[in-house]
Formats: sequence, C-alpha cells, structure tokens
Amino acid sequence: MLPKQTTSICPECNKKIEAEIFEKDDEVWIKKRCPKHGEFKDVYWSDVDLYKRAHKYSYDGRGISNPQKDIEDGCPYDCGLCDNHFSHTCLANIDLTNRCNLNCSFCFAHAKARGYVYEPSFDQVVEMLKLLRKEKPIKTPAVQFSGGEPTLRDDLLDIIEKAKDLGFLQIQIATNGIKLGKNKELSQDLIDAGLNTVYLHFDGTEEDVEPFIETKKQAIENCREAGLGIVLVPTIIKGQNEDEIGKIVDFAAENIDIIRGVNFQPIAFTGAAQKSQEERLEERFTIPDLAEELEKSTEGEILKDDLYPVPSVIPISKAVEALTDDPQIEFSCHPNCGAATYVFLTEDGYKPINRFIDVDKFFKTLENLSEDLESGFLHRVSERLGKSRAIAKALRRLNKSINYEKQPEDLELGKKIKKIIKDHNYDALGDFHLDTLFIGSMHFQDSYNYDLERLKRCVIHYATPDGRIIPFCAYNSGPTYREEIEKKFSVPVEEWEKRKGKLEKIEE
Repeated sequence: MLPKQTTSICPECNKKIEAEIFEKDDEVWIKKRCPKHGEFKDVYWSDVDLYKRAHKYSYDGRGISNPQKDIEDGCPYDCGLCDNHFSHTCLANIDLTNRCNLNCSFCFAHAKARGYVYEPSFDQVVEMLKLLRKEKPIKTPAVQFSGGEPTLRDDLLDIIEKAKDLGFLQIQIATNGIKLGKNKELSQDLIDAGLNTVYLHFDGTEEDVEPFIETKKQAIENCREAGLGIVLVPTIIKGQNEDEIGKIVDFAAENIDIIRGVNFQPIAFTGAAQKSQEERLEERFTIPDLAEELEKSTEGEILKDDLYPVPSVIPISKAVEALTDDPQIEFSCHPNCGAATYVFLTEDGYKPINRFIDVDKFFKTLENLSEDLESGFLHRVSERLGKSRAIAKALRRLNKSINYEKQPEDLELGKKIKKIIKDHNYDALGDFHLDTLFIGSMHFQDSYNYDLERLKRCVIHYATPDGRIIPFCAYNSGPTYREEIEKKFSVPVEEWEKRKGKLEKIEE
C-alpha cells in the first residue's frame, strides 16, 4: 500500500508534478519536487495504521452520466466535472457573497481583503440551482449557501424558497451566526422559507478562542425556539484550539435537542491561511489527530477506531438502490477526505454505535442483500417471492450483528432497521439521526497536501455563475478557480459602495 505514487501540484506555480505518499515515523507524508521551486513535504495523515484501515473502504463511484466536459489530460486545470471524476455531487456549495461582518484569519475569501465584491444575482443563483438538479443519474440532493456571510443577502429567503421549489431535499446555510444571534425572528423566517440546517462556525466554548461565543449561544437559543437544526463546524488549528474538541462535543451533547452534530474541519492552508513551511507543520492537524484528541478528551468513551471513513456507508446506498430500483446518493469520496461516527448519550456517557453493532458485519450483510437482489437469485423463483426471501435472510443476519443487550435503552434499532429494509420506510432513518449525535470531520486539501486521486473522488462541489460544477478542493486551492471566477463576476468595492452603500462593519 505504501509507498504509492500520485499526482500533485507545486504550491508556488501550480504546475502538475508527480508526488509520493510514504510512511515516516508512524505517519503518512507526501513529498514532491518542482523543477523550478524545489521539494515540498507535508504530513498527509498523522497515523499510518488508521490510513491503512481507512483504505479498506475505498470505493470508486459511478460519476455522472451527463459530464460537463470530455476527459481532459490537463486535469485539474479545466473543471467542470468530466469522466475523470468518480463521484456525483452529494452536497453543492453556492457562494452567495464574499461580503462578511467578520474578518477571520483563515477565511477563503473576504470582500475588503480582496478589494472586490462577488455577489451573484438572484437569477444567476437560480441557474446554478437548476444546473445541479440536472445532474444525472442523481440530481444533486443537498445545497449549502455559503460565502462570505450568506445572511447578509437581502434576498436569502427568496433563494431558499427557490431551492425548495426545485426539489432540493436538504438546504443549509454556512454562517458565523452573528445575525442569527442578534435577530430573533431570522431563525423562524429561515425555517419558514424551507431551510433545514444551520452550519454554525463554532471554534470553541471559551471567549479566548471563540470571541463571539455569547452571540452564538443566543443564535442557538433562537434556532431552538424555531426548531431549526444546527451542526457545529469548528476549524481546528494545532496549537490554538485542539484542546477545545472535547468541550465542543460536550456542548453539543448538552444541546442535543437542537444540535444534530459536530463536523470538525482541520485547517486547510489556502486563501488567507497560507503559512510558511515551519508554521504550517506546527499547525497541521489531520483526521487521525482529531480521532486521538477525541479519545483523550472523552477518556476513552470515544476511541480512535470509532471513526469510520465516509465511503464505509456505501453498502447502505447499494441496498436501498437494489430495493427501490432507483439510483441513490453515494458518499464515494476518497477514504482520507472524511471520517465520522454516531454517538448515543447514555447514563454511562458516550456510546458510539459500534459498541453494540458489528459494523463490518452489518455492512457485509447489506452488500450480500444487494448482490442477491441484483443477481439471478430472483429469477429462480417469482420476483416478488425472491425479494421477500432475500429481505428476510438479510434481516436475520442484520439482527445477528446487533448486540441488543448493549444497545441504548429505548432505541429499538431492530424495529427501525426492519421498517427501513422491509417496508422501505425511510422516515425510520430520519428518526435514527435524531436519536444520535453525529461526530465527523472533513479535511479539505491545500496546495501542500494536494492529491489528484482525492480530487477525482470529491463529493462536495461548487456551482459557479459560468455554468460549471467544480470539486471543492479544486475551487479553493491549487489552480484557484475561486479567484478566477470571483474576479470575473465581481465589481470593485468602491463601485459596490456607490451603488449599495458601505460594506458591513466588521464586528469587534
């Protein structure tokens, strides 16, 4: 498995160069050499054993059947999605503005720092939404409106309503929470428009690492009153706030009635966050670092091995697809892109789902169910009878993967699984999410740990005003499509202020 060869880019000139991923001191590193700018090294994953475990779940998705471009040898210099891309869009980002009322040092974009305002018109946003819903074989199911700060848009509610009308199943905003905390009615207005989830930037529970903690707590209270679900999104920087990880999980657990999960994002050194090599290596934080900190801060209630790479859930998609005969969303990202677990709150503390489910056995049973339903098994008897037999066999085996004595009281997981598998009642899946606290992480790439094999499997994409769908890490690092597109569709700050008035005051 290691060492392995891949393709990366030079952080200085963005030229595509060969790279090697290799083991060093029980960590996984990436190194590459640019003929002009020399050698670059960085930590790729900080635990080689977790790296090898994650790659057991590697999966190449089907991509999209209506690609925007033919296969290009110049990848990653000519995005939209092409046949080189193995994954469809699971979550789309649309930047509504680069205006913001904060000035975070690690932000991808900010109008005052850039000198221009990027703010697509309502009609342009609608065209981007329509583009995403035309993707085949899976229409993009989820969209996140981001920025800048999306709540600064006067037409945000109209945009959300339009996304709902176009059939998006999950509509989110990524926000710093300032306006949500100061405007009590905004949460209700958002949920009335069709918003499902607030992705709330939340770097810690103490004022020294999260200066607007009281405003964000008020935002949470306002969302609670409206019934608007929240996911906390902390940016983790080694040496600055990794000791807040356990406190953030505890805070989420204390507010589990409205906080659905925590999605940690280790810093990507791109945009305003670019650093010298010495500073970067001091601050680099990877998913195994998060797993280790979770184990330490929860005193072993959550272990490193409790986190599973995102593509581990592919058997669920395959089983649902086989049962319904409809293409299903596949979380087919690279195994080093993200990891997660579900945690139940009990009188004895945190109980990750794998404490009472043999996860690998569970997934294997679903794989077997898919194979039975897709093979000639059904044709040896009547299709209806064959499907019933396959489902009955799968339910028996799924039950054997569950330790009912160890499952949380009142969970009744077996009944929920039966509803999902036998009755195709996927409301039970939603109920399961409400019973748990999701703890996950996505570690986006920068130019230093850039791996084209990860990029080809990205499941989080940007829609752009020029009619393209671009993988997240291509948009924000490397050839920097963000800068190209923002400049093309922006106006200078001075011109904006003449038309619209002064930019928002930066909160102190």
